[in-house]
Amino acid sequence: MVKRQPWLSVTPEPERELPAVVATLRCGGLATDEAIAAEAARIEALVLRGTEPRWDAYLHDVVLLIDQPASGADPEVARAREVAIAVISNHHNLLLALPGRGAQRTEADRRRLAQLLATTNEDHL
Repeated sequence: MVKRQPWLSVTPEPERELPAVVATLRCGGLATDEAIAAEAARIEALVLRGTEPRWDAYLHDVVLLIDQPASGADPEVARAREVAIAVISNHHNLLLALPGRGAQRTEADRRRLAQLLATTNEDHL
């Protein structure tokens, strides 16, 4: 019998959206196809062979990346940051409805992302 892994039910959006935006954040500008592919492979390995705590640790590292002061005013980096904030905020909020300790593990990141999201929304007013 296969053990159910509820956390995998909330990974499709991050799997789809994060490779390009995280690669862009890591590069500090428009990411190369190779950088995007490497990020996609990292995410795929975590989803296929990782654990929920390892996945949450990866997302925490992305939150730290988001939280770094933006260097310059590169519009690609700004857009990538906004997408990453929205995707991970949504993911972490969905964890609130799942069994397990994922919501507890991501509580501090959820609060920080809410602050960043509010700041981003204020900037667009």
